[in-house]
Amino acid sequence: MELKKQMEQNIYDMEKVAQLFEVEPFDIYLLGGSACILGGYTDRVTRDFDFLDLNYPSKLGKVFAQLRDFDMLEYESTLISPKYKERAKKLEQFKYLNVYILSIEDIIVSKIIRLEQKDIEDIDELIKVADKKLINKIIDEVLERKDLYQSKKDMFLKQLSIFRERYNV
Repeated sequence: MELKKQMEQNIYDMEKVAQLFEVEPFDIYLLGGSACILGGYTDRVTRDFDFLDLNYPSKLGKVFAQLRDFDMLEYESTLISPKYKERAKKLEQFKYLNVYILSIEDIIVSKIIRLEQKDIEDIDELIKVADKKLINKIIDEVLERKDLYQSKKDMFLKQLSIFRERYNV
């Protein structure tokens, strides 16, 4: 729980800096471990924030610096559905910035490409409360993307059979 409070404080600090520098409110979509912690999905220890690059202007650098350790993920190389925003959950405790976390199912699908031990541990927890039909729908949406790097799609397909067998999806 302490880690969640620390992560929330980083985002509150972002809000303060954005207001101080008169930066207009903007959307941020978190995924990965930080989304799992902030959404109460899991309590795995992670200190970094993963979020999608929505073509942010460089002037937001001082705002994002408040996260300390972060990865801004390029949409074309991230295994997410084009419909992720429809399923994302807004974190209401943040009043200035629009902070969203991806759905459990979108996070699961985004982790399929790697299936490293920490990803498997996360999926093992998340799959217990996930909608498997929705996971399949999201997988189809990802595979239909024309803007996804082919190398990422190929790796995703390679790992997909392992994922389907392990989780009966």
